[in-house]
Amino acid sequence: MTGRFAPSPSGPLHLGSLLAALGSYLQARAQGAPWLLRIDDLDTPRVKPGAERLIVDTLLHFGLLWDGEVFRQSTRGDAYAYAINRLKRQNQAFDCGCTRREAQAGSAGIEGPVYPGTCRVGLPEGRTARSIRFRVNDEPVQVDDLVQGVCRQRLAQDIGDFVIRRADGITAYQLATVIDDEAQGITEVVRGADLLSSTPRQIAIQKALCSPTPVYAHLPVLVDEEGDKLGKSTGALALEAGAPGQQLFKCLELLGQCPPASLCQTSVHPVLRWATENWSIQRVPRLAQLRA
Repeated sequence: MTGRFAPSPSGPLHLGSLLAALGSYLQARAQGAPWLLRIDDLDTPRVKPGAERLIVDTLLHFGLLWDGEVFRQSTRGDAYAYAINRLKRQNQAFDCGCTRREAQAGSAGIEGPVYPGTCRVGLPEGRTARSIRFRVNDEPVQVDDLVQGVCRQRLAQDIGDFVIRRADGITAYQLATVIDDEAQGITEVVRGADLLSSTPRQIAIQKALCSPTPVYAHLPVLVDEEGDKLGKSTGALALEAGAPGQQLFKCLELLGQCPPASLCQTSVHPVLRWATENWSIQRVPRLAQLRA
């Protein structure tokens, strides 16, 4: 088993990020397995200078030590290009000349309009390629999630042919995460439930590339009083430099692990030692959201 944490360097970690990192860390360490750190820095317009350093320092401050070197998506362009070319050769990806407005002219899906298939059989006359899309089919895709249970999608109806290389030339998250999980030997993906609806798309890419499908566990995401996900842009519940053990304790409570009260005022090491010895993914609340 090998796990990973893959934050985007768009700002400092907050309590919701720490919750996801801790759950991923404990799922690996409780099994005596490696836990890797990947920086998902492909979306360059969102990358903030110094954010990676802040993320690394925060993980160290909370005792969440990873194995090996930090893996960065920004170094992986050749691997992504190879995968996209392979999908195109297999007729499982195609060039798309649609603008954003044109691509959203289809029927309603679970994350917005379904791509109407304008360029599926070739670029219309006078059009040039803007993006590259993955060609979906109507077969159901099922995720047997360790926390959220069974999730099923029919990509043709629910999502449509989706972008794997954006119009600005940036490789899309759905493809990059599949290629890098395989390259790093990731066998269990523990992350926030806001990414559960993306998982069938990633499984479809895995099948097309004959890549292994990891085990998935999508943890509840933390939301504020209005029900909005805690985000780096809001600064909500930012992590404090002091009392890291208490903040880990709070995360363990939110994850349903019932840590003993005696750990609340201790340092990170006793908290992590207890958490690793007593971790149970089965105790994590089977919810998509938790109020922070």
